[in-house]
Amino acid sequence: MTTTTAIALADPALSARLTDRLALVEERLRDAVTHADQLADDASRHLVNAGGKRLRPLLTLLTAELGDGARREVVDAATVVELTHLATLYHDDVMDSAPLRRGAPSAHEVWGNSVAILTGDLLFARASATVAGLGPDAVRIQAATFERLCLGQLHETVGPRPDEDPVEHYLQVLADKTASLVATSARFGAMFAGCRPDVVRTVTAFGEKIGVAFQLADDVIDLTSDGAVTGKTPGTDLRERVPTMPALLLRARAAAPDASPEDVALVAQLDADLSGDDALAAAVAALRAHPVVEETRSRAVSLAQEAVAELAPLPDGPVQDALVAFADALVDRAS
Repeated sequence: MTTTTAIALADPALSARLTDRLALVEERLRDAVTHADQLADDASRHLVNAGGKRLRPLLTLLTAELGDGARREVVDAATVVELTHLATLYHDDVMDSAPLRRGAPSAHEVWGNSVAILTGDLLFARASATVAGLGPDAVRIQAATFERLCLGQLHETVGPRPDEDPVEHYLQVLADKTASLVATSARFGAMFAGCRPDVVRTVTAFGEKIGVAFQLADDVIDLTSDGAVTGKTPGTDLRERVPTMPALLLRARAAAPDASPEDVALVAQLDADLSGDDALAAAVAALRAHPVVEETRSRAVSLAQEAVAELAPLPDGPVQDALVAFADALVDRAS
């Protein structure tokens, strides 16, 4: 595969087909973000030009190989899921005050919050226009996915109820905010390739589980990488008080009756002023060295294994092998 996908596939013919179709998706993306208005055009192209792994459209194209992957609708569906993903990034970066995205300044850093939010809305509109051409079922699925994306962001923003377990609340946030679109990506591929309903259900279940595993792996990467993998400043989530699994697991330990003084002290460090770079770096280093990071990594691996188990009903062959490689690659990023 090309470096765009970062997924190594053993079957050369499958790899070549996916590479060619990803190139078509890239063309469609650039067409979809083109605007006559110069500001809208510049802002909409910002994240497309920044690149990315295109994991969601790759998954769409990959599950489509279980049927007729050459159908035009498959490329349209792959374009829809990436447009939707890009739109969420504009909004997420505003809400998280993230200074970088994919190694480039976030849109709100360049044009301000209002333009970034409206640009995300424009991309949602273009995704809607594309999905409308795929029929009412696709529109319904896209609307349900969009609803889950919004609910995930809403619940992340307000946090868990007093009677709700913060870790379980967070896992549901990940299911809605991240896994919903990954599941739809897998679903659209099989659906528009003409696969049987049972095959569509199988890959959708795979996508739901691997989507949560993907985000848990990202939580680890946010602490352990130098920013090259995510294109984000390490520890941004800590600075902006955005919940992540390692921090939540640490807080659960510190709240236990037998909590260690070290855990309590580390929570206090995370709750201190992290606006300075030195303070943030110290907090990241301290949390990075804590066992909760390895526990988060283990949870990601376990969920990826559950996702792979969902693929058992599929026929053996290069497509199933590629889906397993896809799952492995998502969690190996955190190794």
